[in-house]
Amino acid sequence: MFNTLRKRFILISMLSVILVLGIIIAGINILNYDSTVRNADAILGMLAGNEGRFPERGGEVPPPPGQETDAPDRSPELRFESRYFSVLLDAEGGVLETDTGMIVAVQSEEANTMAADVFAQDKTKGFVNDYRFLKVSEGADTRIIFYDCGRSMDSFRSFLKASLLISAIGAAVVFALIFIASGKIMRPVAESYEKQKRFITDAGHEIKTPLAIINADADVILSEGQNSWAEDIKDQVSRMTELTNNLIFLSKMEEGIPEMNMTDTDLTAVVTKSCNSFDSRYITDKKTLVKRIEDGVTVKGEEKSLQEIMSILLDNALKYSPEGGTTLVELQRSPKGVRLTVTNDTSYTVDKESAGHLFDRFYRTDKSRSSETGGHGIGLSIAKAIAQAHKARITADVKEDGKLAVKIIFTEG
Repeated sequence: MFNTLRKRFILISMLSVILVLGIIIAGINILNYDSTVRNADAILGMLAGNEGRFPERGGEVPPPPGQETDAPDRSPELRFESRYFSVLLDAEGGVLETDTGMIVAVQSEEANTMAADVFAQDKTKGFVNDYRFLKVSEGADTRIIFYDCGRSMDSFRSFLKASLLISAIGAAVVFALIFIASGKIMRPVAESYEKQKRFITDAGHEIKTPLAIINADADVILSEGQNSWAEDIKDQVSRMTELTNNLIFLSKMEEGIPEMNMTDTDLTAVVTKSCNSFDSRYITDKKTLVKRIEDGVTVKGEEKSLQEIMSILLDNALKYSPEGGTTLVELQRSPKGVRLTVTNDTSYTVDKESAGHLFDRFYRTDKSRSSETGGHGIGLSIAKAIAQAHKARITADVKEDGKLAVKIIFTEG
């Protein structure tokens, strides 16, 4: 139990750390990328305002209307540091002029091909590999200007890789710290819980002895004649003994004791036998038990424990359904595995929130029915423990018509 709790704590903590790191890294790199693009667009805007060239020194030309107005660092060396080229095309896409004088890596033919591809697109700006382009109109013609962002994009990618690597190392360090800290945090709680379980087991065994003595004394009294007080004592001793045995059983299940002998079990036969044993009780209580049991359903499990879980579910449905109520038992194969469902009418209202607590020890949705039904509010807790031991998932849900459905999914058939 605590290993699972520790794993969940570590998982939630790591997911939180990764989420925060992801937001930070994504934010920094998005801003870095945006800065690169804005700087490139500003330079392209300057080039677009001067027919694909930098204006002569002292002859500043503003970008055309609708283009980016953010100006980059206006260093006197900017025109010599920038690598760009442009292609002028007519309305049909024919090449009128190609200017590759400020770049060596791109020849005229390649420039014309890139321009033709961009001309066919609806976008006015974007990227072709590491070249940022801008499409502007010059009268009836169209000029497409390409700016080489290779160094900036290489720097961006290097920063992205470095930030991801550093984040991964940081996350690994945090994981190691959380792993160590979680063990120390959970240890006192685990020790306290273990002491509690041992107390329940030890106290249960100690209580059994006086209960057995009281029961024997009541038998002696009853042997001398009918005595209502002695009969009541025997009834209460029987209830106390049952409750004690159930608590000890739950405690042992949580400790992983005893080991169950898991074999291929005919679940169809187990469910059918359990239902048949409850038929007379349902008839006596003027209630109906309906069975929809698929033939040949097998699961990996222990027959005795599976019979126990069926008895708990059927007994629970019988106790808490109204006179004339119906309990439906369904066993069928499903895409998720083997599904066993027990659905019954309820003599009181069960909401969605209450259904989620039905497997808690001593939990009751209607506390006034404790003495009336004779239950302890621990049966479904035992059912859950048995289901978990069979690696099955047990849930309770309230249907739209108010009926309560307890479902068990066996993933291994």
